[in-house]
Amino acid sequence: MTKLIALIYDHAAAPLLFDVQRGMLAAMAGSDFALVPCAIETANPVTELLAFLQAHSPAGVLLLPPLSEDESLAQLCDALGCDRMSFAAAATDPARAVASDDRQAAAEAVGYLVSLGHERIGMITGPEESRIAQQRELGYLDAMADHDLDRGPALIATGDHSFQSGQAAAMLLLEVSPRPTAIFAANDEMAAGARHAAARKGIAVPEALSIVGFGDTPLAEQLSPALTTVHVPFAEMALAAAARLIGAEGAESLPSRFTPALVARGSAGACPA
Repeated sequence: MTKLIALIYDHAAAPLLFDVQRGMLAAMAGSDFALVPCAIETANPVTELLAFLQAHSPAGVLLLPPLSEDESLAQLCDALGCDRMSFAAAATDPARAVASDDRQAAAEAVGYLVSLGHERIGMITGPEESRIAQQRELGYLDAMADHDLDRGPALIATGDHSFQSGQAAAMLLLEVSPRPTAIFAANDEMAAGARHAAARKGIAVPEALSIVGFGDTPLAEQLSPALTTVHVPFAEMALAAAARLIGAEGAESLPSRFTPALVARGSAGACPA
C-alpha cells in the first residue's frame, strides 16, 4: 500500500517548491511512498494542518519555512504521532531538521561586497520574528563588524520577504546620506524589489549600486542584470529530509547541515569611485 509523505508550505515558500519537490521525489524513487503537497494559507494553520493530517494520515511531513518555525505545528505532528522534518537556518536537532548555515553564508556575501571595495553596505532584513531572517542579519552584522564598517540602524531596513517590501525598504536606504553603494537583501524577492527601487531612482546597477540577494531562486537569473545571490541547496536538503522520513537505506549518513555558496552574477560590481 502506498504511504504518503506530505510537503507543508505556504505562499512564502513558493520560490523553493520546484527544488524541494525534486529532492523529495528523488529520495522516494522506487519506494512505496508518494509525495502529497499541502498549501496552508489560513490565519489558523494549526486547524488547517489538523484537518489535513486527519483526512490523509501521512507517514510523515516536511515543513518549509516560515511554517517550520511555528512550534505549534511541530507539536501537533508529535501529538498525532506523525513523523516530521523541517528546514532550518541554523544547526538544530538532525533527527528533526536539515539546516543551512545562513549566518556564515550571509557574512561571506557581505565580505564579497567588501572585497569589491564597498564600505557603505545596507541591508534589507526579513521579519523580526523569523529565525531565518535573524540568522541572515547576524551574518551581515558579523561581516560589518569584522571589517570595522558602519552597521548603524540607518543602514538596515526591514521587509517581510516580499518584492513590495524590498522595494519600500530600498527606497528608504537610498535616501540615506551618504547612501549605501551596495545593498544585501535577506532573500531574492526583496533584492528584486531593491533592483526596481534603484531603477525608479535612476541609479544604475551595478555601476552605482550593487545588489546581492539570498536563495538563488529562479527569479535571480530572470533579473537584468542577473542577481548575485547565495545559493541554498534546497533540493539536497529536501532529499536528506525525505530520506529520513521514509527510513531510506543510508539516510543517516546523509548530511543534516548544508553550506550555502555565493553565486556571483552581474548585479554586484566594484564600488564606484
